[in-house]
Amino acid sequence: MTCSAAIIGNGISGIAATYYLVVNHGVTDVVLIDAGQPMAFTSAQSGENYRNWWPRPEMVAFTDRSIDLMQAIARDSGNRINMNRRGYALATRRGNIDDLLQELHTGLGQSTQYLLRLHDTAWPASYRPPINADWQTAPAGIDILQDQTLIRRTFPSYDPEVQNVVHIRRGGDISGQQLGMYMLETIRQAGGRRLTGTVQSITHGNWFALEVATPGGTVTVRAEKIVNAAGPFADRIAAMLGVDLPLHNTFQQKIAFEDKAGVIPRCMPFSIDLDRQQIDWQDEDRKLLLQEPGLRWLAEDMPGAIHCRPDGGDRGKWLKLGWAYNRTPATATLSPPLDDAFPEAVLRGAARLNPSLKAYYGRLPRNTRHYGGWYTMTPENWPLIGEMGPEGAYMSCAYSGFGTMAACAGGELCAAWIAGAELPGYGRGFSLQRYRDTALMQQLHGSNRGLL
Repeated sequence: MTCSAAIIGNGISGIAATYYLVVNHGVTDVVLIDAGQPMAFTSAQSGENYRNWWPRPEMVAFTDRSIDLMQAIARDSGNRINMNRRGYALATRRGNIDDLLQELHTGLGQSTQYLLRLHDTAWPASYRPPINADWQTAPAGIDILQDQTLIRRTFPSYDPEVQNVVHIRRGGDISGQQLGMYMLETIRQAGGRRLTGTVQSITHGNWFALEVATPGGTVTVRAEKIVNAAGPFADRIAAMLGVDLPLHNTFQQKIAFEDKAGVIPRCMPFSIDLDRQQIDWQDEDRKLLLQEPGLRWLAEDMPGAIHCRPDGGDRGKWLKLGWAYNRTPATATLSPPLDDAFPEAVLRGAARLNPSLKAYYGRLPRNTRHYGGWYTMTPENWPLIGEMGPEGAYMSCAYSGFGTMAACAGGELCAAWIAGAELPGYGRGFSLQRYRDTALMQQLHGSNRGLL
């Protein structure tokens, strides 16, 4: 099998890179290689959320561009991707949030398209509550709610002790699977091909030769160029070409269940509790946990950023809860290392912001889905997109927990690298070239990584 470009990985990042090669640059002689079906591994575990809130202006510009591209697809497809935009609501019980405001200003940089609006009265004329999910009419900018009456009225399910809510307005959720399928259909119609198999080795001469183990035997794929979009296995693909990428994997978990009791308003935006906490265990349970070395951590101080959102639209009934508290690097495996204690832990943690979730303590519905995926990241939590070692080798990886929201901009950027086209202002900063910039790396290592 011979092609102009072989894309290793059929997750959303590999599909998006292929899509923009086809659409923007007319490169249609492409082969997508994956051991499984498209969007079936890490991409299948996505939270399917998007936001343009980041601690650094480069990531704000990157995700803003990705949202622009997703909106274009939503328009062109009749919103097949089910895009909505109620925003992200960041809640805290702290009265002083000067550090958070400074972080917002740093992330926005010199941009003038964002408005930072402070609301400290009960009935501000300038605030629009997230009643409507329509992304085309939703406001831009960031609203800061500091009046208790306003917070209670807008977010009635929240803990009454919440004193500040930062409402990021350019955020919401989409169907990541539909986004991937839409792109795949375009690729297939243009002549793109898929190959189901596992890349065993890569050699490089005038062309790249990929030995791929398929159900029918070994196939050799000869490609002028290759893209490493192998998600949590990107380091293994890079190593086949003698390249050592600064990557590590952590496993993060989520649950989804049917809100049969209707305890969460369907119009509630993606909500994040920023505050640290101790999980709400019964005293006896806490004592037992403290006696077990392997479980003791569940009874101690836990980090913030636990999140909850309605899933399935205004007429749906499901909820998603997540808590990316794991920071332990691990070798990625095909079988998810799910923790049986996670569902009850995340439920009790999420009940601190939304106390009505206590109705499900010890009685999560039988059809609760417990799942998880690998966060593949660099130490600074920026993606790696661009040239990778030998001439003709490229990468689009290290999307951590933001793969769905950043895939369009990442795919567009990767395709531009491959085609030798003009790069956006943030383009080179997401390549390996950033590691030569000592000042930038010092800033990144000393700042918030935007990990949720």
